[in-house]
Amino acid sequence: MFESLSARLQAIAAGLRGKARITEADLDAALREVRLALLEADVNFKVVKDFVARARERAIGSDLLTGVNPGQQIVKIVHDELVEILGGQRFQLKLDGRPSVILMVGLQGSGKTTTAAKLAVRLRRDGRKPLLVAADVYRPAAVDQLVQLGDQIGVEVHSRPGGTPALEVARSGLEVARQRGLDVVIIDTAGRLHVDEAMMDELVRISGQVTPTETLLVVDAMTGQESVRVAEAFRARLPVSGLVLTKMDGDARGGAALSIRAATGVPVAFLGTGERTDGLEPFHPDRLAQRILGMGDILSFVEKVQETVDTEEAQRQAERLMQNRFTLEDFRSQLTQVKKMGPIGQLLQMVPGAGQMAGAAQEAVDSGQLKRIEAIIDSMTPDERRRPEIIKASRRRRIATGSGTSPAEVNRLLKQFVEMQRVMKMLQGGKLPRLGSGLGALLGR
Repeated sequence: MFESLSARLQAIAAGLRGKARITEADLDAALREVRLALLEADVNFKVVKDFVARARERAIGSDLLTGVNPGQQIVKIVHDELVEILGGQRFQLKLDGRPSVILMVGLQGSGKTTTAAKLAVRLRRDGRKPLLVAADVYRPAAVDQLVQLGDQIGVEVHSRPGGTPALEVARSGLEVARQRGLDVVIIDTAGRLHVDEAMMDELVRISGQVTPTETLLVVDAMTGQESVRVAEAFRARLPVSGLVLTKMDGDARGGAALSIRAATGVPVAFLGTGERTDGLEPFHPDRLAQRILGMGDILSFVEKVQETVDTEEAQRQAERLMQNRFTLEDFRSQLTQVKKMGPIGQLLQMVPGAGQMAGAAQEAVDSGQLKRIEAIIDSMTPDERRRPEIIKASRRRRIATGSGTSPAEVNRLLKQFVEMQRVMKMLQGGKLPRLGSGLGALLGR
């Protein structure tokens, strides 16, 4: 979502870092570019104005223009101001009730029902015992969807027969949780296509009866500044404690995500990406600012690896790599592990220095390039995967036919694999290969 803004800000930052001395005119020119980049990304105008004013005041007021590495220090100021408008500190759910109640609210189509299931997955991973409550009684498909999601993730869903008022569904769900010793109740409520009094009145009544410890407003980040207006409308009637921004993997400009905290005063709790039930990330203002400025986000990357990768298998493959015994079977297994971690473009944005490859890597996935690689490897015999050097012309033709590719593509993959092995030999010899050379070989670049 932040690809265009990130590219603009990284270019500005690179220009600043290269200067040994920066004049006030240089600073104003750079901040003018920052201002344009933020406005083009659909960041709220007042938020942009305050951002630039604070950044300029900090740079001038601390005599940074004449200090050591002034360009890098100004980049740090821009980073710190980004963190500030994003909220400063990470949001922490308050789950001190018995049971704790999380009320999910938002407009229809914002991803509320899917987000409720994603949140249940995350809470269960943290040792909680959640109950999902299907209180969107006006849209039967919403109840069915939540029940199906509950079956998929192994979390109980409480629902009542059609015609039962939403307030009664919410109250009975709370009672069921108490009886069964479940410690978190996640209530999925009804939405509308726009904010209206009937919806708000019902939500106010439900909130008054179940006394939620958290009221999370689910907002579609693709709607731009409209999401800010929606958040303000809900906050005027409900004790909204946190925001969940969904569809963060979309191609919108991302300005709403940057300005919604500063514009509404409500902190962002989570970011939703994709339809997978594990696609819900805690929102870290500092980490997002680092990603936008191309500094990477290695902490989130490590956490993602720990959540999804089989550590024993990863250790085995690492040992085989260093012993130069890495085979195409191991390579195929690595591709499977990477796919579990989510979109590869998002992963590379987290790796310092690798963000510039994110677009090409994601394009390779979207175009089916990695699927063709998997098909080629799957069409090999076990002996061919372990000893690719035995694959001569006749075998290449057979593999190409079996995988629906061409002998040239099979040959390209084998050359790419040899290149990856070369990189690993360099590491064994104590040499540091160029960052991304292995991935570049994989993508044919």
